[in-house]
Amino acid sequence: MSDQKTPFEVMMAQAQDMMKSMNPALETFTPKGFDSLWPTMPKEWMEMAFGNTVNKEGLDAKTRLFLTLAGLTMQGAHAEAQIRMTVRHLLEIGAKKQEIGECITQMSMFAGIPAMTKAGEIANDVMKDRDDADKEGNAE
Repeated sequence: MSDQKTPFEVMMAQAQDMMKSMNPALETFTPKGFDSLWPTMPKEWMEMAFGNTVNKEGLDAKTRLFLTLAGLTMQGAHAEAQIRMTVRHLLEIGAKKQEIGECITQMSMFAGIPAMTKAGEIANDVMKDRDDADKEGNAE
């Protein structure tokens, strides 16, 4: 068995070295925190903008956000900031933690266990942050 790298591995290593030389800060880059650039919308606004305001027989905002979360889960780690933001909005609109977990778990059948696990970790992190913020808010 040889330790020779595939052409793809060589290309990726070269690209990573090039990025490090161009911007050393990218070596420690993390997407966590990007979601905080966008505020959480009030649930009334989400229902007006994304719900069934125009189409009374259409999907409500909560269902649309669950569909969004399902699609983002399919993307796995590529959509970390978007998953964080969507989970925040789901919590704001009244989704239960169990419902969020069920949505992510359902996607394991289509996206695979690694994508489901990553989305679950991200969602748990968001829910923990929200619980911590609620505790701090009640302590004041």
